Amino acid sequence: MQEHADQAAPAETGGTMAVRDEDGNIAAPYLAAVGSALAANDRAELRALCVDRHEADIADLLEMLDQDERPRFIGLLGDDFDYAVLTEVDDTVREQIIEALPNEVVAEGMRDLESDDAVYILEDLEEEDQQEILARMPALERAVLKRGLDYPEDSAGRRMQTDLIAVPPFWTVGRTIDYMRESDDLPDEFYEIVVVDPQFRPVGSVALNKLLRAKRPVPIEKIMDADVQTVRADLDQEEAARLFERYNLVSAAVVDEHDRLVGVMMFDDIVDVIQEEAEEDIRGLAGVGDEEISDTVIYTARSRFTWLLLNLVTAIMASAVIAIFDATLQQMVALAILMPIVASMGGNAGTQTMTVAVRALATKELAGYNIRRFVNREMLVGLINGVVFAVIIGVVAAAWFSNIPLGAVIATSMVVNLFCAGVFGIAIPVSLDKMGIDPAVASSVFLTTVTDVVGFFAFLGLATVLLM
Repeated sequence: MQEHADQAAPAETGGTMAVRDEDGNIAAPYLAAVGSALAANDRAELRALCVDRHEADIADLLEMLDQDERPRFIGLLGDDFDYAVLTEVDDTVREQIIEALPNEVVAEGMRDLESDDAVYILEDLEEEDQQEILARMPALERAVLKRGLDYPEDSAGRRMQTDLIAVPPFWTVGRTIDYMRESDDLPDEFYEIVVVDPQFRPVGSVALNKLLRAKRPVPIEKIMDADVQTVRADLDQEEAARLFERYNLVSAAVVDEHDRLVGVMMFDDIVDVIQEEAEEDIRGLAGVGDEEISDTVIYTARSRFTWLLLNLVTAIMASAVIAIFDATLQQMVALAILMPIVASMGGNAGTQTMTVAVRALATKELAGYNIRRFVNREMLVGLINGVVFAVIIGVVAAAWFSNIPLGAVIATSMVVNLFCAGVFGIAIPVSLDKMGIDPAVASSVFLTTVTDVVGFFAFLGLATVLLM
């Protein structure tokens, strides 16, 4: 006879509890367990829950905690907290955490970070806090971080890491491998070795897979790739990202104004740059600046105020055009009903062109040699779509109000507005770019004004002339 016994499933411990649910969000049981450990000041349980977790998971967890819980979370973990987590959180959350922690604690936690991560954390702090944190760090690390902070904001110098491997071309493969085995200060991750001349200028690079396939007596210069791609330290990070994309780079040597090697950029840093620039352009098109979901109500309202105020001014301009034809509108109510259609179609068509233009400007695909071709294309697209939709709305309006001349008026104004939307959808971003104004931020407000004014003026003007 077999005996059957119910066996209770073992409870999940901190180390085995799932951090994320099926949708990729922080799992509710995990968040509740962390909250309980924090409330009980249970360092052992919190350590079991969080140590050895990926820094991106801990970053998302930090963002979900209350503002006053984050410093306690870091304090309870102590030396087990990886400060690389702070490079993964929103800027606002990072600044709040750094402000809440004593500077000596921050300095101690940043000692084990890669130089690019440390600079990324320091660059947004007040000058006084920067200096106090740097003063508490070892002299060599302090000098490296100061040098990184001296480079322009959003430059390759800010993104590079100074931990690298550089060897002369006359070294052999065997000597290079022995050097890496015996060195105690190798980068945590690297994929290529930079080959330098006596002036410490890059003359080539060797991928690790190529190094490991070569025989020990072979000189490095025999297997190195002499077509080395370098990045100037003062180059904008977006331009550096474009180089990585163009040449499919895994890493790139960063050089100073004298072409001397000062660091390397890695592809993981470039992924962050691409994401940041894309988010910046998306927010710019909506006029929301650099705000994050973790920003305060006052900061968010203030950051949006300027563009909303400008939009109000431009909306008044469009209303002023309508006011010119108030007598026409009073005589024919159908005009007021149909008027928003013309403006809406023009605004949407212009936004389509503007979006393509802003992207092309950001990726340097739109230059002097092809601007005319792009303008001609958009003019023709606007004209074709204008004619097609003119026929559609003309028939609808004529049937709706039993007025064929009214259908002709709205059809004509539709062609005019969609044609102008195509022209100004490219002209406005290009003009702003030439004036040094970010087209992603400013284009939409001006484009909306143009399409509204042109649409209202064409529609109401034609109606006044032909119908009244």
